[in-house]
Amino acid sequence: MTAEPGDPTGQPTAAGRGAPAPAGGPDPASRGAAPGPRLSVIVITRNEAANIAECLASAAFADEWIVVDSGSADDTVALAQAHGARVVQTADWPGFGPQKQRALELATGDWVLSIDADERVTPELAAEIRAALADPAADAYEMPRLSSYCGRFMRHGGWWPDRVLRLFRRGRARFSDHAVHERVIADGAVRRLRQPLIHYSYRDLESVLDKVNRYSTAGAQTLAARGRRGGLGAAIGHGLWAFLRTYLLRRGFLDGRHGFMLAVSNAEVTYYRYVKRMLMDEAREPAPPPR
Repeated sequence: MTAEPGDPTGQPTAAGRGAPAPAGGPDPASRGAAPGPRLSVIVITRNEAANIAECLASAAFADEWIVVDSGSADDTVALAQAHGARVVQTADWPGFGPQKQRALELATGDWVLSIDADERVTPELAAEIRAALADPAADAYEMPRLSSYCGRFMRHGGWWPDRVLRLFRRGRARFSDHAVHERVIADGAVRRLRQPLIHYSYRDLESVLDKVNRYSTAGAQTLAARGRRGGLGAAIGHGLWAFLRTYLLRRGFLDGRHGFMLAVSNAEVTYYRYVKRMLMDEAREPAPPPR
């Protein structure tokens, strides 16, 4: 396993996972502890009871926490509120981009940090963020993201350094309207931070299969919205290319068997995206008369 920052053994540290905050929310002493612009943290959730407490605790240095929840059936909402977050629940699901834009529009800080429930801000990254906000040199900041796949932190296959733009001045950035693979569109100078955001993206094979299904469905809907068609040939061709790109061109093989597994799951998402798009068209066609 690839070592996280500050851990020479290669095992995830408690700080990397986000040490649990005291009951009742992030440490009050962390609020406004240092002079400077207010920072809002925004998170979107659905059934994230296993993640939200550690996620918010890792961002305890912020001044405001906004959680937009889309119908969780577990304890996500209660846990977020217990950690000091303002929680807003929505009845619909417009996709990742529009939902994160909703969260952004609720923030009141001068700066916004957007993180996912399965991500953690390490103490090193928190210190770098505080330093950047104390003397801003840009309107937005990218940071590398270190992601795990079934227990292994991946350094190849296109997963590292995987720079993501997550910290930005409010009013100078917005989210794209993509249903999946949304991104922040910044208006102004962008700089890079050095410390990584930790991402527990796929904790086990069950979560891999769940995301393969959900992401391929959303991808098929995106293809339909763009007027693109599916097809078995397209599914096979794009799926094969996704595997080769991940495993060979992006050197996923250097991550061992986990690199192979990742390449296969990337290929599956792509394959099923085009197959589902094909079946969407077939479902609209009238059935042939029985013989």
